[in-house]
Amino acid sequence: MRIVSIPMRTRFRGITVREVALVEGPGGWGEWSPFLEYPPEVAEPWLRCAEEAAAGDWPDPLRSSVPVNTTVPAVGAEQAHALVAASGCRTAKVKVAEPGQVEAEDEARLEAVRDALGPDGAVRIDVNGLWDVDTALRRLPVLDRAAGGLEYVEQPCAEVTDLAVVRRRQHVPVAADESIRRAADPYLVRDLEAADVAVLKVQPLGGVRACLRIAEDIGLPVVVSSALESSVGIAAGVALAAALPDLQHACGLATVSLLTDDVVEEQLLPVDGSLSVGRPVVVPAALDRLAAAPDRVAHWEARLAAVRALRQDRRS
Repeated sequence: MRIVSIPMRTRFRGITVREVALVEGPGGWGEWSPFLEYPPEVAEPWLRCAEEAAAGDWPDPLRSSVPVNTTVPAVGAEQAHALVAASGCRTAKVKVAEPGQVEAEDEARLEAVRDALGPDGAVRIDVNGLWDVDTALRRLPVLDRAAGGLEYVEQPCAEVTDLAVVRRRQHVPVAADESIRRAADPYLVRDLEAADVAVLKVQPLGGVRACLRIAEDIGLPVVVSSALESSVGIAAGVALAAALPDLQHACGLATVSLLTDDVVEEQLLPVDGSLSVGRPVVVPAALDRLAAAPDRVAHWEARLAAVRALRQDRRS
């Protein structure tokens, strides 16, 4: 296992440095990068995804490239415009409801994104479950106007029952993310008719094949999204998107640009709004250059031991 520490260009999800564990197997490299606050029971599916990738156990692709959105952090309007204009993507996912910001900042950011995309681009927003129902119903019409029309709102509320209420009481389609990947029952979204779109993240849900089963069973259009990975982790998301029988929406996999560096020969960056399907080549010199400090390596080794102990307990 190799641990790397990659600085970010912009604070995202409260993170300024992304730590990533990479594991090598007969099929190549896999990425294990659960966020630092995640306990072993949450981090375990992420390890299954890395192990699947390292074993080379991905299904055959049905397409050679996948369309992607650009991701706009909770930055100022001018920076948001520049990010979208430089991305080459025709879809933008915009972070809103950032703690510490005022509501007008969200509106200005969305207006700038719409201006950069033009009238034919798609704009989606991500709330990360930070609204209650009343706030969602109050804010969505305002943000829909600011964006010149929203493709969907991702996880406006934390509880799946609240998602169902929001979906029924306003017209912007609802996408479920945390209500699938962090739920004891990911199919409750389907059973309560709480979403129009299922957002699947390949690491948190245990790998490409596990996500394909969820996509088939949940019966909703799927958007494959990233968990802020290096190109090694993004490749697993691309493999999932490439294997889906039906791919109606651009995927949230163009996040490598949020990192200042990478461990591969050629980063997985979009060209004309799409990512090519395939495995990037890991560069040993990059692993050395970005190697985490010894105390951080020890931290990840302890996390791995805790996950393995959890697995042993489950088998006992």
